[in-house]
Amino acid sequence: MKLIIATIKPFKLEEVREALTGIGVRGMMVTEIKGFGSQSGHTEIYRGAEYAVNFVPKIKLEIVVGAAMADQVVETIKSTAQTGKIGDGKIFVLDVQQAVRVRTGETDADAL
Repeated sequence: MKLIIATIKPFKLEEVREALTGIGVRGMMVTEIKGFGSQSGHTEIYRGAEYAVNFVPKIKLEIVVGAAMADQVVETIKSTAQTGKIGDGKIFVLDVQQAVRVRTGETDADAL
């Protein structure tokens, strides 16, 4: 099993969710986060005053899938979330040692 953690731009969430559902992803966790990378934030003007925005809003997706499906999920997120502009996000893939469905006690692949 693999844990895929992806950060994407907020306006891409629904498009990515639909694409992942289309390839058979049955669930994901979504968190609103703030961060910075190459962008290093930016400046904005609000009511005539300029101020620095050091952290940019992002969406973090966490998805656990079977190892055989991980590459397809990564490729789907990459192609769907890409705008070609700075700040499109990152994708990380980690190994998952164990999974348990709390309601039924099912474990590992059965728990997904």
